[in-house]
Amino acid sequence: MSSGRKLVIVESPNKVKNIAAYLGDEYVVDASVGHIRDLPTPSELPADMKKGPYGKFAVDVDNGFDAYYVVDADKKKKVAELKRALKDADELYLATDEDREGEAIAWHLYETLKPKVPVKRMVFHEITKEAIQRAANNTRDLDMQMVNAQETRRILDRLYGYEVSPVLWRKVRRGLSAGRVQSVATRMVVERERERMAFRAASYWDVEGEFEAKAGQSFVAKLSSVDGERVASGRDFGDDGVLKSKGVRHLDGAAAEKIAESTRSSHASVSAVSEKPYSRKPSAPFITSTLQQEASRKLRLGSKDTMRVAQRLYENGYITYMRTDSVTLSESAISAARQQARDLYGAEYVPDAPRRYAGKAKNAQEAHEAIRPAGDRFRTPAQVAGQLRGTEFALYELIWKRTVASQMADAKGSTASVKLTVPVESSGVAKQAEYSASGTVITFRGFLAAYEEGRDADRYSNDDSERRLPKLSEGVSLDVLRAEALGHETSPPARFTEATLVKALEERGIGRPSTYAATVGTIQDRGYVRTRGSALIPTWLAFAVTNLLETHFPSLVDYDFTASMEEGLDRIAAGDEERARWLSRFYFGDEGASAEGLRQLVDDLGEIDARGISTIPIGEGYVVRVGRYGPYVEQDVPEGVDPATGEVKDGADAQAAASATPRRASITDEIAPDEMTPAKIRELLEAADDDGRVLGQDPETGRDIVAKAGRYGPYVTEVLADEAPAADEKPKKKAAKPKPRTASLFKDMDLATIDLETALKLLSLPRVVGVVEEKKTADDGTEKTEKVEITAQNGRYGPYLKKGTDSRSLETESQLFSITLEEAEAIYAQPKQRGRAAAKPPLKEFGADPASGKPVVVKDGRFGEYVTDGETNATLRKDDDVETLTAERAFELLAEKRAKGPTTRKKAAKKSTKKTAKKTTAKTATKKTAAKSAAKTAAKSTAKTAKKA
Repeated sequence: MSSGRKLVIVESPNKVKNIAAYLGDEYVVDASVGHIRDLPTPSELPADMKKGPYGKFAVDVDNGFDAYYVVDADKKKKVAELKRALKDADELYLATDEDREGEAIAWHLYETLKPKVPVKRMVFHEITKEAIQRAANNTRDLDMQMVNAQETRRILDRLYGYEVSPVLWRKVRRGLSAGRVQSVATRMVVERERERMAFRAASYWDVEGEFEAKAGQSFVAKLSSVDGERVASGRDFGDDGVLKSKGVRHLDGAAAEKIAESTRSSHASVSAVSEKPYSRKPSAPFITSTLQQEASRKLRLGSKDTMRVAQRLYENGYITYMRTDSVTLSESAISAARQQARDLYGAEYVPDAPRRYAGKAKNAQEAHEAIRPAGDRFRTPAQVAGQLRGTEFALYELIWKRTVASQMADAKGSTASVKLTVPVESSGVAKQAEYSASGTVITFRGFLAAYEEGRDADRYSNDDSERRLPKLSEGVSLDVLRAEALGHETSPPARFTEATLVKALEERGIGRPSTYAATVGTIQDRGYVRTRGSALIPTWLAFAVTNLLETHFPSLVDYDFTASMEEGLDRIAAGDEERARWLSRFYFGDEGASAEGLRQLVDDLGEIDARGISTIPIGEGYVVRVGRYGPYVEQDVPEGVDPATGEVKDGADAQAAASATPRRASITDEIAPDEMTPAKIRELLEAADDDGRVLGQDPETGRDIVAKAGRYGPYVTEVLADEAPAADEKPKKKAAKPKPRTASLFKDMDLATIDLETALKLLSLPRVVGVVEEKKTADDGTEKTEKVEITAQNGRYGPYLKKGTDSRSLETESQLFSITLEEAEAIYAQPKQRGRAAAKPPLKEFGADPASGKPVVVKDGRFGEYVTDGETNATLRKDDDVETLTAERAFELLAEKRAKGPTTRKKAAKKSTKKTAKKTTAKTATKKTAAKSAAKTAAKSTAKTAKKA
């Protein structure tokens, strides 16, 4: 009998409640919680497949790149739930996101659930009642071309990672990873840092003057030319510090000061005035990359944070789908934006015809709208202020403003430029100086009334464009109020921020909107890039990895080649390219074009100079090397050798230079690569050569006590003299060398000011606080009293007391020297807290969880902060901040944890089973051996008896 029930499967559990409410009782809505299947690692393959064609990649590269997928271990319970739900359904609606990733998830669900009922593909771009009901009534079939494109991308990434990453493990460091997009993004950050390292600053001067036409009408102008020759500015110099422009005057400080002095004693006259109309169009609605860029500029949000907040806004029905590179708006959205602009700002702020935008992004291919407020009529920020808080409200407001502004009129005004002539003959440098100023007057704000796009920092930016100038005409005489010579230095190329890196990737056609946040996060998580403020700084490890890839895999980190791979995926999605043929060209090469494939690149690597690729020259014979245990600096050219020619300098000992041990010093990534100059390396080497500051001698042993800066912080130690054995004493074999006493400085101590007395106190630890009597019960039940020492010690986790095997924490390090026996006994008289302090109050409190109905709080646990409703605990992710955590995010974390089900310990169980099996096998084998031995003995005895008989 038919139930009439329809099962709808979405990706995220956070969508379930709203979609179920919009569809009604005949629909059952459940979530897959993302992907349910993936390529397994080789170790996870069944035993009979590990040596077969799937053994290396879980992909058979010789037979059409057939992929072997398995259901993820943590998704088996979810798949079982979906199969049970499907048994009671008459129709299956696959309602995952309408991009390649979502289409692939829908296909994996279809392949795994094997439905025997009609299957429909349901797609929507926003979670509103109208959109969901419309999607349920207008379904389509699975788009296998999109599935092929996504499957190709997944296989491509598996081949790339599994072939290239092991090379990095062997030649740079274990555990590193390479990726099609992440390696290119890392290279971009490294190349920018190389530019900064090669950069040489140039100094130049100009003059700034303030001029007055009438009382109160003054303005500032800058020196632009002297005697008809343009004055050099920052953009006239190359990054090598050399003047590159021809026909310009490079002023030094003395010349600029003379011109300024002469200007102050002169009068200026207006030599030219020009004015032209100004018009500025609004920016297109947001796509994924521009949303990340603008959220970074205006809200100081990282790419991951932006996408996480946008995901919540989408799932709760506030905005449309947030992974898109389409700038188009639907007709209903255009109408809604124009109507709101008209209602809020007036009819004159809306152009007669709607604005329609075309994407400029290379390889744009997603089928969505731009990111905009959800619905056929937008909710204003004021209308959602009571529902959204913090970053959610700020991001919604940003999206709303951008969308409405995109349908508003141009901003209009006029731009004026003025040139002033000043005689400076008395300077002795020139006869005539020309000053220039420009400014813009906005007469109609247009879209600026709603929104203005932010701008990234520019090396040669001029912030004077919005300045307003007084009305002037040619020939007017002006008074000079002041003139000041200003010195400048050229600045190096700006480092990438998350926003500008995303912009650069987008412009080059590398990656896709859905991958940008993950890519930026990955290169930071892998240790290739770190942040300083908002700037992305490559680590020395990134230099070594990039060196290897550029030298031995140049095509794989070539920007155009990487972009062409995206174009290939687009062709597969459009049905213009066959998946297997495209992958074959990538992996095996193209014989017709004599192009090598990935396999040939890996097989024909030749001899890789691991030391060479991990060496970064700094100059003057100094290098940075990336070693097994981290980066270090080294004087690559010995003392007495010219680093430029390699020849021994006059007067130097050639033999000593040749045999000299290189000087080295460990470094951290705290010093940015462009700050690692030869002078800085000399400073580090000298500090490493320093044997420490001798504080004095220990009066008991006569040994020197030294204070040093170590790898793990400042410490004090004693110097042990090498003690040779007496003449009549035989040397001991493999005698253990005595170890010097060593102690770390307390946190409030300073290496520069520590004295001998304090050092000796540190070296005296652990300190015996006193002896107490303890009653203990013997094995025979009798009680006896023993004396036990209580000691004060400084350990890995801080200061503590120890009595036998019982340890108690101390509050401060100074207590190690001051605590008395009575105070120690008082601490031991208190109940032991078993490693945890008194219960801490919640860090934050939220309302009732939608699923359990219980209040949700944030707590600080042993392994970090977590959210809990008393039944389910969910650890905060790396990018979750307690201060900015919202109730929606807390509920989302709990929902994801519930969806995964309880944590199982299958591996531990397997190991336990294996151990038990081994023990059982061993016992059985022992019994069999004993039985055989007994049988042989019995047989021999019987034979002997028979002979005697």
